[in-house]
Amino acid sequence: MMRAADRSPFCAGMTGATLIFLYLPLAIVVLFSFHAVPSLSFPFAGFSLRWYREVFASAEFMDSVRNSAIVGAACALTTLVLGTMAAYGLTRVSPRLQALAGLLFFVPITLPGLFLGLALLVFFAQAKISLSLATVVVGHLIFVFPYFLLVARAALDRLDSALEEAAADLGATPWQVFWRVTMPQVWPVLAGATALAFALSVDEFVITFFVIGPQSTLPMYIWSSLRRTIDPSINTVSSLLLLLSLLLFAVAFALTMWKRPGRRWQ
Repeated sequence: MMRAADRSPFCAGMTGATLIFLYLPLAIVVLFSFHAVPSLSFPFAGFSLRWYREVFASAEFMDSVRNSAIVGAACALTTLVLGTMAAYGLTRVSPRLQALAGLLFFVPITLPGLFLGLALLVFFAQAKISLSLATVVVGHLIFVFPYFLLVARAALDRLDSALEEAAADLGATPWQVFWRVTMPQVWPVLAGATALAFALSVDEFVITFFVIGPQSTLPMYIWSSLRRTIDPSINTVSSLLLLLSLLLFAVAFALTMWKRPGRRWQ
């Protein structure tokens, strides 16, 4: 391990500068969500909760929050079921089939959201499916599924197969082996991956833009508000969305780290 005396001041300075570059814009967005006047530029005139009161009094904002919660929950729960099944199946096939199936599952990560959104829009139009929150759930499922599968598969790959074999030798059925041996070991990771899927769904804008109907989600609400006017209420909504995302990512990280070797909360 590198001693403190051997660390380069230049590297420490570059690290600090990079962190400032990454987080200073976020701090400014949060700061101006408390601005007392309808301005987004310095000097800062003082703190006020005016914009938070206006945002929470907006029926359009509350509708978008409800729609985002519905879409995020539906996407996360569907991803939990399908992703767990896919990950469990992938760990029990030949390595060659694992590589092929894994490639097909992870292709959506490599595709631009613009392409996915446009392709889904064309598909729904050809199938004569009306755009709604249900089509948004389908689009988000395609987007978040590979991320969930990546985490779930890593957790299942770390399991000791001897435990499952011992349970089967003692007369347990495959369903009993899964629920009584496998699931107790991986459920924290699956729960964390589900929280991650929810956060990714709530934040998604590009795919949502193409496949949503007359309803609105939080990212769509921010975009439509920016087209009308720019005031600190936009910062307020963005700050609330940022807080939700950070909380969900913190939950996902804590759950995926739970019971890992060498962790204090094992």
